[in-house]
Amino acid sequence: MATKYYALLTNVGTAKLANATALGEQVEITQMAVGDGNGALPTPNPAQTALVHELRRAPLNTLTIDPVNANQIIAEQVIPEDVGGWWIREIGLYDSAGDLIAIANCAETYKPLLQEGSGRVQVIRVILIVSSTQAVTLKIDPSVVLATRQYVDDQIIQVKAYVDQQMAAHVAAIDPHQQYLKTADIVQYIPAGIPLPYPAAMPPAGWLKCNGATFDKVLYPVLAAVFPSGALPDLRGEFIRGWDDGRNVDGVTNRQLLSREPATLTTTSIGPDALQQVSVEGAVPNKATIPDVCEGIGGDPIFDADYGATMKGFVAVSAENAWPGNGRVTDNPDSARPINVNQYYTSVGTRPRNIAFNYIVRAV
Repeated sequence: MATKYYALLTNVGTAKLANATALGEQVEITQMAVGDGNGALPTPNPAQTALVHELRRAPLNTLTIDPVNANQIIAEQVIPEDVGGWWIREIGLYDSAGDLIAIANCAETYKPLLQEGSGRVQVIRVILIVSSTQAVTLKIDPSVVLATRQYVDDQIIQVKAYVDQQMAAHVAAIDPHQQYLKTADIVQYIPAGIPLPYPAAMPPAGWLKCNGATFDKVLYPVLAAVFPSGALPDLRGEFIRGWDDGRNVDGVTNRQLLSREPATLTTTSIGPDALQQVSVEGAVPNKATIPDVCEGIGGDPIFDADYGATMKGFVAVSAENAWPGNGRVTDNPDSARPINVNQYYTSVGTRPRNIAFNYIVRAV
């Protein structure tokens, strides 16, 4: 039996594909048209430049290479249920220039309208044999076409395969999250021994408090390279200052790294008894303690051993101005004693406004 239904390239289509193959270019097939052949089944003619009686032209839904035959192109178009009212007997494929590239006929089928009491979504498929599928652009605009179930299934399979491949590669990768901070980054950017302020009393694992304690140099060799004495600096209640390193702006000459420097001594007219212009009242009148005064004026306690032996206090006692026996001024016999030993001291260590943090160092 002779073939009754078939598809073929038009003369224009043959010439365009041959030219595209020779020049390494591509023909972009973009649209499909259907017609009724003016009431009769037409015979495809390669000389045709149009359908016998075109009824509808719309963008393709899919244009793919046949997975079974690499020389076959499969073109599909979905006609929605609200389009119809005519017979389909002929099919044409058009390129982006509007030229008829391929022509086909098909077994006549009626495409009803919903208003007629029946409707359906119809898929028109054309399989076209070409000499080289590389000369055809497989390009579809998904925003203007409907998807067939097969198309959706194929896309799901492709997406699933892609996701499976990506997940497998992700799981197999040595470092799948390169954007995240790594332990090696901490080692590189925060070397062992750098004191960092920490808001909790206990340091995290692998860190030690800067409290003057000794540590196991065998257990923490990296930390031992920074603190060869095996003891951490005691930074409790201390501020960190940049090492002078020969600049000579530090009050201590030739100061060494990790050395301690006492507070700047500041004298005031504020003290523990009524001899000062402003007094701090302690638990015992005129007998405020060192902590009382420091808390009262916002200073830190000072220690005699931190200052030179020649630092002494001189306090004139005019006792008669405050209690019986006043009226004469004498040298306080305690004035030759170190500061902060007697009740007449008027010196404290200064400090800036601050927030208390716990200094810790990375030990591993």
